[in-house]
Amino acid sequence: MLPIFESILPIFLIVLLGVVLKRLPIVDRNVWHGLEEVGYYVLFPAILFLTLYHADFGGLELTEVAIGALSTVGLMFVIMLALWPLMKRSGVSGAAYSTVFQTTTRWNGFVALAIANKLYGDAGLALTALVMAIIIIPINFGNIAMLIWFVNPNRDLKMLAWRLLTNPLILSSAAGVLCRYLDVPIYAPIEQAIDLVASAALGMGMLMVGAGLRIRDTVRPKPLALLPVVLKLFLFPALLVAISWLVGARGETLLILATVGSVPTAMNGYLLARQLGGDAPLYATIATLQTAAAFFTIPLVIYIAAYTASG
Repeated sequence: MLPIFESILPIFLIVLLGVVLKRLPIVDRNVWHGLEEVGYYVLFPAILFLTLYHADFGGLELTEVAIGALSTVGLMFVIMLALWPLMKRSGVSGAAYSTVFQTTTRWNGFVALAIANKLYGDAGLALTALVMAIIIIPINFGNIAMLIWFVNPNRDLKMLAWRLLTNPLILSSAAGVLCRYLDVPIYAPIEQAIDLVASAALGMGMLMVGAGLRIRDTVRPKPLALLPVVLKLFLFPALLVAISWLVGARGETLLILATVGSVPTAMNGYLLARQLGGDAPLYATIATLQTAAAFFTIPLVIYIAAYTASG
């Protein structure tokens, strides 16, 4: 397990650097929000598009991966919806529930890309990008619909449709897959420009993850904040690996899926919570707890998956 731990250490060191930079007076604090927007609308779409455009899916177990990923997301949705009556009777507000829902079902694809690339190279990058392409639409659809339903008194289906149709991650993933399978040529200088932008995405993404964490809120977290830590870091990868194994995924594919499932929640859900009236401070607290815990749980999950795959 030590080699796995050492492999993901550089990623978490960059996250830690983001934590430190956000709190030092050398960088204007107003810059970070702008960087989040650049990452969400430019950097991350660039790496998704280019990775999917160049990905070789020939050696991947596409059917098994698709069934495993979609079934896991659907099952997590069902579990969270089933918990709502109990949480409501316990006094949990719709806004707080929406944050627990988001932080349990969302996953930080860019942390997954960085770790998969470090551990498994191009195969890890391609499979992780494929999983992102498969589940970005259902995850965003489910979470935006849930926020509108539980938080927004004006349940506007037009807003839901617009947010899905204009989601940059959805658009870039769809464009990458379409351009690849339609064999659309990209003018070399344009492709090089996209590649230069994409090359900054992973490092900048880890810095922004660190900058978005709220360390002081994790000292004495509310019990509610601990539930998504357990569900996201343990139940989500366990379901993903188990379902994928049952439908036939084996070997390195299973290990990459374990990596994908074990990462903490996505920080873009925090922006969504702020925009649609969710409990954004609780989201930041849970994301911080998950990121800190993931430093230890990711190697454990991968180790267990490796044992399962070898058996």
